[in-house]
Amino acid sequence: MTAQTKTRAGWTLAVTGIALFMTALDNLVVGVALPSIREDLGGSIESLEWTVNAYTLAFAVLLITGAALGDRFGRKRMFIAGVAIFIGASALAALAPSIDALVAARALQGFGAAIVTPLTLTLISEAFPPERRAAALGIWGGISGLGVALGPVVGGAVVEGVAWQWIFWLNVPIGLALIPLASRLLTESRGPDRELDLGGLALAGTGLFGLTFGIIRGEPLGWTSPTVAVSLAAGVALLAAFVRYELRTEAPMLPMRLFRSRAFSATNGLSFAMFFGAFGSIFLLTQFFQTAQGYGAFEAGARTLPWTAMPMFV
Repeated sequence: MTAQTKTRAGWTLAVTGIALFMTALDNLVVGVALPSIREDLGGSIESLEWTVNAYTLAFAVLLITGAALGDRFGRKRMFIAGVAIFIGASALAALAPSIDALVAARALQGFGAAIVTPLTLTLISEAFPPERRAAALGIWGGISGLGVALGPVVGGAVVEGVAWQWIFWLNVPIGLALIPLASRLLTESRGPDRELDLGGLALAGTGLFGLTFGIIRGEPLGWTSPTVAVSLAAGVALLAAFVRYELRTEAPMLPMRLFRSRAFSATNGLSFAMFFGAFGSIFLLTQFFQTAQGYGAFEAGARTLPWTAMPMFV
C-alpha cells in the first residue's frame, strides 16, 4: 500500500467506525431508559416495547435495501444521507411529546441505521486491498460488538446522570461532525450492478416485514391468532418468492450463488442465532433488573455486560 492509500484507508475506517458505533449503540441503549420514559410519557408495556421494536423492525426490513441503494446511487452519497436521517430522527426522539411520537422517531432512526450499517462494510472493503481487508473487517466487527455491548451501560449512565432524552441528543453532534468528514475523506464507489432491483426490494422488504411483525405480535396476540399466523405465513411465502426471483433476475441485489460457500452460509446462520438470542433477551433483562430487583439504570446496564460483551470474546 502507498502512503496515500494507507491514509485514505485509515480515514475511511475511522469515519465509518464512528458511524457504526453510533448506530450499534442505539440498538440496545433505549432498554434501560424505558422506566424513565414511562414516568415522563406514560404508556403501556406494549407501547414501551414498540420503542425498541420500531427501530428493530425498520432496521431488519430495510437493511438489504440500504445496501442496494448504495450500490445504485453511490455508497458515499447514501452513507451521508443515512447519517443525516439518523441524527434527524434522534433529535425528533429527544423532542418526542408522546410515546407514539417516540415510536415513529425510532422507526426513522432504524431506517437511517439500515442505510449506514451495510455501507460502512462496503466502504471499508473498497478502501482496503485484499491482503489487508480481513484485518479491517475484524476491526469493523469489534466496533459493532463494542457498540452493542456498551449500549445498556451508556444508556444507564446518561439516564442517571442527565435525562433519558440525552441518549438521543448525543447522536446529533457526532453525526453533524461526521457528515463534513465523510464528504471530504470518503471516496465514492458503486456496486457492479447499476440497475436497482425493484422486484427484489419489494419482495425482501415485505417478506421481512411480515416475518418480523408476526414474531413481534406473537406474544401479545397469541401465536395461533389469525393476524400472527397470516403475517408469518405471508412473510415466509414472500421470502421464498424473493429467493426464486433472485435466482432468475439478471441483476440480483443478493446473488444466491454466495450461499454455495459453506463459510458464508454458516456465518450468516450463526449471526442470525446470536442476534436472535442477544437482542431478544436484553429487553427482559434490563426491565427485570430495574423493576423486579430495584437497581438504577446504570446498575442495570452494567449487569447486562456479561451478556452483551461475551460474543466479542467468543
